[in-house]
Amino acid sequence: MLACLPIAAWAEGQRIDVARFSQGDLKGWQTKVFSGKTFYALRKEGDRTVLHADSNAAASGLYRETSIDLGKTPILNWTWKVDNILTGNDERTKAGDDYPARVYVVFSGGAMFWRTRAINYVWSNKQPTGSSWFNAFTSNAGMIAVESGVSRTGQWIQINRDVLADYRRIFGEEPGAVDAVAIMTDTDNTGASATAWYGDIWFTAK
Repeated sequence: MLACLPIAAWAEGQRIDVARFSQGDLKGWQTKVFSGKTFYALRKEGDRTVLHADSNAAASGLYRETSIDLGKTPILNWTWKVDNILTGNDERTKAGDDYPARVYVVFSGGAMFWRTRAINYVWSNKQPTGSSWFNAFTSNAGMIAVESGVSRTGQWIQINRDVLADYRRIFGEEPGAVDAVAIMTDTDNTGASATAWYGDIWFTAK
């Protein structure tokens, strides 16, 4: 287990903070490298602090272990911005499974560890906003395009998703416990480059 502040220590009422990048806080976040290293660093963007990601033919992410009761706080909220999207890749294939920005929620399979699942909220190059599909590498990962195309690149966007409803729709059953929330800017399969910016991440009640 991670040596980090209990997630409950960040909870205020019906809001549970997972990422407080605006406070310059990276406590509890760890790196997971898949292929090459995406560089993450806290930076000033205007008058606020955010997390900057720079990936060049690489795929590594940051994750933070959590304990979220989706029955009480099912809504995942975050802000992000991308400087560019990837072009020409079919994200439904292994060769094209790259995204300039993604936020994902990891669920425990309990004793059946092989059933560990995840929902990936991604900025897609061409999949329609709101569309969903299973990851090309594993059917245990559901992908949801919450942004698509170039029309809003360079703009800060706030996203709000009902994770409980998304899980039920994608996997057709009730979720296990939420184990972690992660972010990743990845370009290893396409060999491309991408930069993204991530703001705070938090859960709320409906």
